[in-house]
Amino acid sequence: MIASLLTIAFCLGLLVYWFRYCCKLMLRNSQEELAAMPATSDTRFGVAGVIERLRTEEALDPLHQALDRDYQVFRYLVQHAAGLELASIEDWLLLVDYKLTKLWYRITLIAAPKQSREVLSQMASILNVLVSRLDRQAAENVEA
Repeated sequence: MIASLLTIAFCLGLLVYWFRYCCKLMLRNSQEELAAMPATSDTRFGVAGVIERLRTEEALDPLHQALDRDYQVFRYLVQHAAGLELASIEDWLLLVDYKLTKLWYRITLIAAPKQSREVLSQMASILNVLVSRLDRQAAENVEA
């Protein structure tokens, strides 16, 4: 009985580790692609501003609210805009990672406030990648 529980716990731990590692790899690759692309300022989203303000601003609540607003706009666009969808498994994994990171932010805000800035930075990076993919998909639909 104990061996079965330990095996299940170990397998769940490995699953979580695999998930986080895959998401970090996808983020790193996507951020390299974003760095290679010309910078465009999308007025619908303030993710880039949040990433910049994370370095200097002390209060995290306004930054979290800005990310939350951007996430709501992102979800609305994905659900209601014609031709915009999260079709790839990478997009879906990043979306799940964003939701889990948001939960982790709430936990760290209470338990480890110093770590919550890094978690918020991860949330901003994930949303930045998702928004850039959506923007690229919209540009491709306009060209087609």
